[in-house]
Amino acid sequence: MMKISNNIFFITLIFGTLLTISSNSWLGAWMGLEINLLSFIPLMNNNKKNLLTSESSLKYFLTQAFASSVLLFAIIMMMLFYNNNFNLIFNFNEMLILSMLLLKSGAAPFHFWFPEVMEGLSWTNSLILMTWQKIAPLMLISYNFIYNFFMISIILSMLIGSLGGLNQTSIRKLMAFSSINHLGWMLLAMMNNELLWMSYFLLYSLLSMSIILMFNNFKLYYFNQIFNMSMMNSTIKFLIFLNLLSLGGLPPFLGFLPKWLVIQNLTNMSQYFILFLCVCLTLITLYFYLRLSYSIFMLNYQKNSWMLKNNFNNKLSLFSLMLNFISISGLVMIFMFYMIM
Repeated sequence: MMKISNNIFFITLIFGTLLTISSNSWLGAWMGLEINLLSFIPLMNNNKKNLLTSESSLKYFLTQAFASSVLLFAIIMMMLFYNNNFNLIFNFNEMLILSMLLLKSGAAPFHFWFPEVMEGLSWTNSLILMTWQKIAPLMLISYNFIYNFFMISIILSMLIGSLGGLNQTSIRKLMAFSSINHLGWMLLAMMNNELLWMSYFLLYSLLSMSIILMFNNFKLYYFNQIFNMSMMNSTIKFLIFLNLLSLGGLPPFLGFLPKWLVIQNLTNMSQYFILFLCVCLTLITLYFYLRLSYSIFMLNYQKNSWMLKNNFNNKLSLFSLMLNFISISGLVMIFMFYMIM
């Protein structure tokens, strides 16, 4: 019964997002966001044994409800003053709408709720929050473009996403700050090309799914759990290491491709300062990925010469292996296809 209800909520979640991105009015988009919110809360709160899950679902509901109410207020004000010459009020409403959409997506400086909510979720719900829940707000943000406000949010997202992950011991919080940093890159891509940010988002979702499936398979939530990974296969450790490097955007992995496209686009537009700043801040995120990978590989532990019966699953599904293969060798395959064509 619980599984059937979860499937219904998941279908409603998809329907709410599709309603938002296909709506031709702000009011219809707001309705889609509300359907999406009310269907995700039960999915977040499906684990009754974990008190952090209830706390995270409450924080998420309060934050999103506040953003939705202010967004509805701004939409109503825009409808009232649309045909009048109140340019100041109209511009204020545009900034208010953009701010609330950034709050819904978890971009800085409205990111304060995102790591705290991620900390109490399962890996499956974390993946939904990092990927699917960003589709509707990002699509609406692309309709409401304010250059100066965008630049502030982009720089702060990359700065906070980079520095915020340095002192974390929780892998979920680290992934949350990494998501904030990637969101800054998506907004930067959105400023230049609509197809570019969609391509970035799709590749980021693929890479996040690949690494989170591995974390979920081995029940890894904190750095100190890596000390208990002596029973893990060395090949799986190597796959985790390479996936983290790919998510950090290190060539020749697939994660470098979306950043490469954005860098090329910025170079063509001669925006060298923002490009230099973004690359430097992204190197910091690569540092804390390497710190996690260093813990997996380099810690000195005694490995038992016998295998005990335990609940530790040391195998990956075929789907997870395929995602890992695409994440690690995807850029090489693209080069080969390009050379053949």
